[in-house]
Amino acid sequence: MNVPYTAGVTPDVLLVIFAGLLGLLVGSFSNVLIWRLPRGESVAFPPSHCPNCDHRLGVADLVPVFSWLSLGGKCRYCKSPIKARYPVVELLTGIGYAAIAALFPPLTVGWGALGLMVLFTLLLVGSAIDLDTYTIPDELTLPGVALGVLFGFLNGQAGVEGLPDLAGAVQGALLGAGVVVAINQFGSWVLRRFRERSFPEFPIGYQQISLGLLAGAWLGPWWGAGVGLLSTLVNVAARRVIRIPELLTLGGLLVSVMLGSAGYGPGMILMVQGALAAAGAVSLACGVYWWLHWRRHREDDGAADDTQVDASAMGFGDVKLAAVIGAFLGWERLLLALVVAVFAGAIFGVVQLATRSENRVKFGPFLALGAVVALLWGGALIGGYREMLGL
Repeated sequence: MNVPYTAGVTPDVLLVIFAGLLGLLVGSFSNVLIWRLPRGESVAFPPSHCPNCDHRLGVADLVPVFSWLSLGGKCRYCKSPIKARYPVVELLTGIGYAAIAALFPPLTVGWGALGLMVLFTLLLVGSAIDLDTYTIPDELTLPGVALGVLFGFLNGQAGVEGLPDLAGAVQGALLGAGVVVAINQFGSWVLRRFRERSFPEFPIGYQQISLGLLAGAWLGPWWGAGVGLLSTLVNVAARRVIRIPELLTLGGLLVSVMLGSAGYGPGMILMVQGALAAAGAVSLACGVYWWLHWRRHREDDGAADDTQVDASAMGFGDVKLAAVIGAFLGWERLLLALVVAVFAGAIFGVVQLATRSENRVKFGPFLALGAVVALLWGGALIGGYREMLGL
């Protein structure tokens, strides 16, 4: 007699389990990135070793979570303490990967699920490094933007719903970088009490970004970005910085938005979109230039900490991390991530001021928190907001 088979594990459940195990392994490699990237070390060579005694680790020392527990949080060879962050990163990655596989079944969204796992790793590694060093390495963010655009292309080819296609990924990346860099530009202007920059970058930097903001408002994102990059070529041809007053660029943008709200030009919404996207494009071009410059002149830039710079409201790593989030999640989830990040960062900042512990906020971890909220619950939150507005 044939008995129908009703028990067993579905393929989706198996993939969730597999994703969790994969996350544990990737979490182990994430710890390598967290330790080595800020120090400029290769992530492949030498093989994993104790940072205290340099003894090469064996297979039994590299089992995620369990090795740390079995060794009592100490090195097998020199008995020096091993930070609890190692198993925490591994566990978080395993849980995160499993949650992504459950909410975005790989059999349904295809490559999109893998892309979201890549994003989760970039966010976790970037946050941990930011907490340690106040920096987010370009080796994470700039390739991360390219990967986000690539996965957007794959999403579009597969017709995946709920995740950005190629155009959506590009738009998300530009707006992500543009929103955060615009906050930085105006915040820095206020910190300088509306004085001009004393140390403008050559040949491309914040002056070109501000110019992109103004030009993008009137000409659209691509022409606006072109104007900003044209200023770079002018600097190169002149072999010096040709100053562009921020009273003209940032002040001009404020006047432009007011004119747009009164019905002049393309209209306020299009002007804001064009300004932010153009500034985002110039920012990413700036990031790529200075990354390549730093790699070529690493020894010459050894005294970079002594270089005089203007007051800045935010780190430029946050600009590029926002571009990564926008590329992977699209502009709607990006905006939700920014709202969560700003509110969480503001609350934490108030606590810091009250306890007088520190006067700077590491914003990268809050951007990552906002991105995870947008990733896991963004669809429901955005849908509820639209329903509330009757859209």
